[in-house]
Amino acid sequence: MIAGALSLSATTGATATVPAVTHADTKGTAPTATIARVGVDKRRLNVRMGQRVAVVGTAQPGVPGLIASLQIRRGSHWRTIDRDRTGTGGRYVLRNRMHTPMSVPARVVVRSRDARARKRIGRVNAFRYAHASWYGPGLYGNHLGCGGRLTYSRLGVANKTLPCGTKVTLRHGSRAIRVRVIDRGPYVAGREYDLTEATARRLHFHGHGAILTTR
Repeated sequence: MIAGALSLSATTGATATVPAVTHADTKGTAPTATIARVGVDKRRLNVRMGQRVAVVGTAQPGVPGLIASLQIRRGSHWRTIDRDRTGTGGRYVLRNRMHTPMSVPARVVVRSRDARARKRIGRVNAFRYAHASWYGPGLYGNHLGCGGRLTYSRLGVANKTLPCGTKVTLRHGSRAIRVRVIDRGPYVAGREYDLTEATARRLHFHGHGAILTTR
């Protein structure tokens, strides 16, 4: 289960190298520094499409002019979605409005001219609404469209088009779960996902209706 609401939450963390020695760069670029710590004070990583993810923190040494970047991993590559120069005390603020549903690893990178440090900060989850239902009773023991059989405890979803094995993060209220596509369906007009009973229980999802998804 994935923790976190659609709001900023306080955390701390560090990526250590060696003690820092700094001096300002006369051309106005990032100062020369060995980055000793990347601190994350607040983060908002679970948002709906159109909203902004945000990360606020402090880099050590606490000098202005270091370059802080918010990066997400797409495939095998890290892509920068926002940059900021550290201010007084090494503080940075990184934001980006999410226009596409996704669930991807994220990190903060802080660098000077001759050094950099990285800190993983979890996953960025950008959700959209989809109509869903659930299934299970009376079907246990049946073959699944992606292989195997349906059981009372089997986690996963049915979808008509996503490849078997695709991971999907679903959210309902304050609960979220990341599961795989294991079956085909639903075949009721307007519904995109069929949750197994075990998945629906985890989310406290009943009947059919709107659910948040990252795919």
